[in-house]
Amino acid sequence: MEALKECRANLVVYLHPQKAKNVMDAVYRELSSLLFKFNEALDGVVLTYEPKFSSNLAKILPGIHPYFGVRFEAKLLLFYPKPEMPLEGEVVKVGQQSIHMIVLGFASAFIADEDIREDFQYKIKHGKEVYISRSDKKHRIEVGTTLRFSVKSFDEEMLHVCGSLIPTNTGSVQWLERKAEESQADSVTEKSISNKRPVEVLETDNLVPYSEKLKSENHIKKSRRSKNRDS
Repeated sequence: MEALKECRANLVVYLHPQKAKNVMDAVYRELSSLLFKFNEALDGVVLTYEPKFSSNLAKILPGIHPYFGVRFEAKLLLFYPKPEMPLEGEVVKVGQQSIHMIVLGFASAFIADEDIREDFQYKIKHGKEVYISRSDKKHRIEVGTTLRFSVKSFDEEMLHVCGSLIPTNTGSVQWLERKAEESQADSVTEKSISNKRPVEVLETDNLVPYSEKLKSENHIKKSRRSKNRDS
């Protein structure tokens, strides 16, 4: 998923002296406070962290409260959806005016009716709301569908994604993957056929039977012997 990226960052956590006996625990608590929040410095929502401490040294900060800073490097996994990026989410609600999803289990996503391409038609089947493709009835969007869509915008404070189904490479992930497999299989078949040597077809009028060829050769040999005797 393009909206996920891994990065390494040099961080500093400022701790009160009373936490000096359990520095590791204090640092992990501070890092946990960053989870599932948008961080401007990192330009993304922090999903996981893995700190790496290279030294036990800490720098005392001057001031009324003598806090000390712990420096370390951390490997972070960030969620940073940008416009036109492909994103996937599980559909939790389908309506005539919109489709609602959950992305990665924590962010909400919304697709308005004007951002759903005309190929999809809203229907109620067996009491369930569903969008069905006019070009392929097997392409369905309903509650529980894993949907691939294009990002329009991202609300960093609310962790809310506004998406679109206008691009043709969006829709049910299961349907898209099946179509990709079928297309790949067709491509392999066509390549296999094109690699075969074509069979040349000769006109039958130009073919001489083998028995007739032998007769002709024998006749030529007899003629040559006869000429040699006469000479």
